[in-house]
Amino acid sequence: MSTETERTEERTGSSVLGSWAKWYYVPVLGVAMLFIFWTRIQSYGAFVTEDGTPALAGVDSWYHWRTVQWTAENYPFTMPYDIWTGFPSGSYVGQFGTLFDQLIVTAAMIVGLGDPSQSTLYAVSLLSVPAMAALVAIPVFYAGRRLGGTVGGLVAVVVLALAPGQFFVRSTVGQLDHHVGEVLFMAIAVLAMMVALRVAERDQPIYELVADGDWDTLRSPAVYAALAGIALTLYIWIWPSGVVLIGIFAVFFAVQLCLDYVRGVSPDHVAFVGAVALGVTAIGTALLIEAPGTSVTSFGSLQPATAALVAVGCLFMAWLARRWNARGFDRRLYPVAILGLVLAAFAAMWLVLPDFYTTLVGNLTGRLLPFNQDAGTLTIQEAQPPENFADHVFGEFGTAFYTMLVGLVLLLARPLFGREYRAEYTLILVWSLFLISMAATQVRFSYYLVLAVAVVNAAFVADVVRLFDLDLQRSARSLRGIETYQVIILLVVVLLLFAPLLPVVAADGGSVIDRGQATGPHPDAMTWEASNDWLESNTPEPGNYGGADNASELEYSGTYDYPEGGDFDYPAGAYGVMSWWDYGHLITTQGERIPHANPFQQNAETASAFLTAESEREAELILENVAAGESPLDDGDNVRPTEELEAGVEENATEQMRYVMIDDQMAGGKFSAIATWSGPGYGHYVTPQNVDATEPIDRDEVDERLGSVPYDDTMISRLYFDDAAGLEHYRLVHENDARTVGFVSYALMNPETDQVATDQNGQPQVVVNRMAGSQTISQIEASPNAEIIDQRTGSAVKTYERVEGATITGSVDGPVGENATATAELEVDSGADRGTFTYEQEVEVDENGSFELTVPYATDDELGVEDGYTDSSVEAVENYTVTVDGDTDYRAETAVPETAVVEGDAVEIDLQETTLEDESASGDDAEANGNETAGDETADEGASDEPATNESAGASEEPAENESDAARVAQAAD
Repeated sequence: MSTETERTEERTGSSVLGSWAKWYYVPVLGVAMLFIFWTRIQSYGAFVTEDGTPALAGVDSWYHWRTVQWTAENYPFTMPYDIWTGFPSGSYVGQFGTLFDQLIVTAAMIVGLGDPSQSTLYAVSLLSVPAMAALVAIPVFYAGRRLGGTVGGLVAVVVLALAPGQFFVRSTVGQLDHHVGEVLFMAIAVLAMMVALRVAERDQPIYELVADGDWDTLRSPAVYAALAGIALTLYIWIWPSGVVLIGIFAVFFAVQLCLDYVRGVSPDHVAFVGAVALGVTAIGTALLIEAPGTSVTSFGSLQPATAALVAVGCLFMAWLARRWNARGFDRRLYPVAILGLVLAAFAAMWLVLPDFYTTLVGNLTGRLLPFNQDAGTLTIQEAQPPENFADHVFGEFGTAFYTMLVGLVLLLARPLFGREYRAEYTLILVWSLFLISMAATQVRFSYYLVLAVAVVNAAFVADVVRLFDLDLQRSARSLRGIETYQVIILLVVVLLLFAPLLPVVAADGGSVIDRGQATGPHPDAMTWEASNDWLESNTPEPGNYGGADNASELEYSGTYDYPEGGDFDYPAGAYGVMSWWDYGHLITTQGERIPHANPFQQNAETASAFLTAESEREAELILENVAAGESPLDDGDNVRPTEELEAGVEENATEQMRYVMIDDQMAGGKFSAIATWSGPGYGHYVTPQNVDATEPIDRDEVDERLGSVPYDDTMISRLYFDDAAGLEHYRLVHENDARTVGFVSYALMNPETDQVATDQNGQPQVVVNRMAGSQTISQIEASPNAEIIDQRTGSAVKTYERVEGATITGSVDGPVGENATATAELEVDSGADRGTFTYEQEVEVDENGSFELTVPYATDDELGVEDGYTDSSVEAVENYTVTVDGDTDYRAETAVPETAVVEGDAVEIDLQETTLEDESASGDDAEANGNETAGDETADEGASDEPATNESAGASEEPAENESDAARVAQAAD
């Protein structure tokens, strides 16, 4: 009895140990996934507000919140066309409103029992992104397991869990963006293709089996290849630009089919997988077509066409190999022939399908290869290449990136050690090299590279273990078999992979735990929220401007089909909001108004042209051309000549911009990015005019000779700094002073000569409008390396309304002499802490003593939102004072009703000749007014020394060429 019991216990113990040895990875994988999820939700509370309004971590996240809300309202459909952005055409949103949003809303439907509340929808949205990040561990484990066994798969998951770079920061709570979905479904697609290739190598499908209809043999490779095609389709459904993976697979199939044929292996096996998988993808993506054309960001014809080309290409290469064999050609020449055919195909495509060729090659060079990026793309922070790739990848992955490179070499070298070479190794090699190239092209694509780093390190660990005879499972059972050198090798491997990423070793703030704790809402979104809330409450709904009463035709959650030509026909009373593209999604989602430019970079060129226009006349012509459906720019993105702009104006065009919103960063750090999108370029605006490069400039001449630059005449400067003084059609209606920022312009000096330093072209080195706090400005003031030209301050966001303007007309009877001017002044309450400011408009009096002054501010507020106009927060303190200065001076005061301002009516005045006593009294009044308006000079203590980071690459305090100079100034000051 005792013996039987002992045997039973032994069998039970062996069974338990056997089960543990077989399934131990499951709890380990589960713990890793929980860790991935937990590190990303540490700051969940920062995104939950008391009033229930959203607070998200990225600007794009706000638009995904819109598409999630829209999908919840119209479940299970996604938004086909959005008329609430990209005014005056609307926008097909392509890569937003995809499977990513449907998955989130489906989860919310389950949690909310079919009718989720807004709070439920928001909570599920916040948690879905970290949950997807945790799910990435599953395909990474199985892909790593295929290369390096179970231990290798777990190593891959640990690398994924500890990587603190782009993948982590883009998958934390609050980052409601499709990037995490891209990573998850790319990993699934690559894993599915690995499995399909291995099954094909095992079952060896060939043309004869297909011709004979031997589906019993073909069933398994066909099913797995079809599943790989479905996985690829799902990835593209998450992100239409995922067509890049089709391109990567195309290169893999070309390389592998050549390699197989040269080695004497039938190319039919791999070609079968390519034809079936990419054929399924072609059919699946064809069903997703929503918009015409071949845009890489749209569900159009590009994705199915590219997939079909790859499928046909696989069949062609297999057929050509058979013909090559039949003719007895040298196998080694086969790859050369394929390369020649590929080049010929691209040449034919360039001739026959130029648009398709441009899209394909542009996508290749812009996303896959670090070459030929356009200047506009380089102003996008996440689309810039890393400044130092070696430093970048070390910050992203530690030394795991370099062990990955070793792992790729070891994969290729496996046949040298008597091991079978698999097609999936070539797939991983090609895929990894392309991901490295993508990460070197755009910094954001490091969130893809983490997959290759994790998966290939599984092969690295497995091959090192095998190379040094480190059987980890055997050694776990018997420690006696471990040699000292094996322990050392094992420790070195662990340290190489994980030490730089562990919280106890990583630099301060550099671990995933630290970064997860530091996550918070996007500062721009929080600052702009007050301005957009005001916009929503104090401006007419789109469609109601001017009392048109057409708001019902523009439903915020309405369904609108793709319009003919991609140009929606807005009803009368609809209007747009002009701002820089960074803020378009915030205007749509927070303010429920329609921006002209948005983070799709739609209309970035025309927004740039307006904001950098150096006269109000040019700015107005640009907007009028946009309203008429005409481009104000030529093919080189330069503003057309005035006569061409005037010809493009359409009388009574209804699709007008009615509001302009400008923030401190647009006026400062982002201006260089804004100026990049249209001519003549940033350098023009910050280069002092009429300065002879051969003449030195002494320190005491700096103000006189360098005090004026073209930037000062731009619409950005005149609206943000000058409160529209001198402008006829723009009036400040709201000022958000959540923060006050200091700006400083200065010349870099040569302390030895005490003259302005010059660059290699002899031009004076000047830093214009640098955003800086009081400490930085004090350092510049104290430095012998700099001479300050100008200091000023500004508030966070200013909102202007574009109006017709009232025309004040008058005349004087007596002689006024030559060069007489008429001036209108108005004291205005800004509605902000700075108090009042003075608006001033000046014109010349004609020879008959007559004049016309167009002014944008009213002295009453008789119109409001219910009338189809604006409830302005900025109000006149008193009536306009109009003076004529000449041989004889005249003066009058007048009210300007708001109806005259919005309808462009005339206001006639009678001027009276002023006496010496009147002028004295007027001077006393001006002195009193000057004391009252002291609030116009705002202190700069509230300005931070380092402005918040921006979406545009132009967010640096000055252009790149000045950064070292600025550092030199600060260093000298210290």
